[in-house]
Amino acid sequence: MERIVDYFEHIPSLHRSLILIGGITLFWVIESAVPLFQFNYRKTHHAGINFFFTITTIVVNFVMAVLLLRTSDWTVQHGVGLVQWVNWPLWAEAIVGLLALDLIGAWLAHFTEHKVKWMWSFHLIHHTDTYVDTTTANRHHPGESVIRFGFTMLAVLVTGAPMWLVFMYQAFSVALSQFNHANIELPRWADRLLGLLIVTPNMHHVHHHYRLPVTNTNYGNIFPYWDRLFGTYHEMPGRDVQYGIDTHPDPREHSHIGRLLKIPFQPYRQPVSETKPEPERV
Repeated sequence: MERIVDYFEHIPSLHRSLILIGGITLFWVIESAVPLFQFNYRKTHHAGINFFFTITTIVVNFVMAVLLLRTSDWTVQHGVGLVQWVNWPLWAEAIVGLLALDLIGAWLAHFTEHKVKWMWSFHLIHHTDTYVDTTTANRHHPGESVIRFGFTMLAVLVTGAPMWLVFMYQAFSVALSQFNHANIELPRWADRLLGLLIVTPNMHHVHHHYRLPVTNTNYGNIFPYWDRLFGTYHEMPGRDVQYGIDTHPDPREHSHIGRLLKIPFQPYRQPVSETKPEPERV
C-alpha cells in the first residue's frame, strides 16, 4: 500500500494525461466494436465538440489547482477532516477517503446541479448530447468545471484528504466517468457483479434519458451506493433510453460550440415533462 501511496503522491503529469487519453482511446475502441446504439452521426465532429470541453475542463482545473493543493495541505497540517481524526491504516484511509470524496465531490455536486436552476443552466450542456459515448464524460461547460472544482474543494476540506488521496480519487473519477458514459451495454450478469462496486454504463445511461423524472436519477460517478441510499436509483433497459434533454432538442443548439457556451446565459426553459397542461375551456 505504501508503494501505491508513494506513486500517487508523486504521480507525473504525463501519467495523469495518459489516464485521460488512454481511457478515451480504450473505450472508444470497445464501443466501436460492440456499441449499444448504432449512432448515425459524424463521430469525429461529435468528438471534436466534446474534446473542446475536455480542454476547457483541463485549463480550469490547472489554473485552480494551487487552491486544491493548499486546501489539502492545510487540512493535513491542522488535523481537519475525516481521515485526519482517526489514525486509519493506509488501506482504510484510502477506502474512507475515496468514498467521502466521491459522495461530496461527485454525487452531491451532481445532485445539486440538478436542483439549483442557475447551476442546472451550466450542467445541462452535458445533457444536450444526443449521442452519449465515452467522449461525453468530459462535456462540461467551463462554468460547470468551476462549480465542480468548488465541490471538490469542499470534499477535500471535509475529508482532510492528503494530495496522494486526491490524485487517486481524480484518477478513479476520470477513468470511471469514461467507462460509464461509453456506448456499451454490459451483459446482465456482469452489470450485476460490477454494479456492486462501481457505477456501470447500464446504470449511468439511464441518467441521460431526455425527460424527467428519469433525468433526476442515478447521479453516481464512482460508487453506486449513494443513489440507493438516498432513493435516487432507477433501472431502465438500455435500449429504451433516449439521449438528450427535452428543453433543447434542436441540433442547431446542441451541436455547435458557440451556442452551447451561450446556453447558461439564456432565459431558463422549463422541462417539457414539468409543464402543467392548460385547463380546458368550456
